[in-house]
Amino acid sequence: MTLEIDLFDEVEELGEYEMAEIEKLLNFAAQKEGVEAGSEVSVTFVSNKRIHEINLEYRKIDRPTDVISFALEEEGEGELTVTGAQIPRVLGDIIISVAKAREQAEEYNHSFMRELGFLAVHGFLHLLGYDHETEEDEKAMFSRQREILNEYGLIR
Repeated sequence: MTLEIDLFDEVEELGEYEMAEIEKLLNFAAQKEGVEAGSEVSVTFVSNKRIHEINLEYRKIDRPTDVISFALEEEGEGELTVTGAQIPRVLGDIIISVAKAREQAEEYNHSFMRELGFLAVHGFLHLLGYDHETEEDEKAMFSRQREILNEYGLIR
């Protein structure tokens, strides 16, 4: 395995299968993206209420969302980059609303696992610096997501 992944199911709705699949999928995505072995990421599965609170607090958006990522590698003003040190790369945190994932799986007519996987990869790519602020960036990010999911076998 490539990544050190901490998985937290705050809503206690996911089984061992879903948790193991997310771990395998993120390791597959990391391999595809050339992420260094031992890099760290955490994934927390939460309720709509909790992700709503996080969305409001950090993004000033007063509604629940499906996934939020907090990249820990983005340099703030005045921060220094540590190079040459033998410390693991800490990518950041991915927070996924399980209720939103269920809603969207139904809405898009695919499996709950496909939607969870989509949200996990989406959040992971954000941690790696992908974004969808412009049409060009969105096209690149969504294309990469689709490639990873399809190659992994989580097809719509």
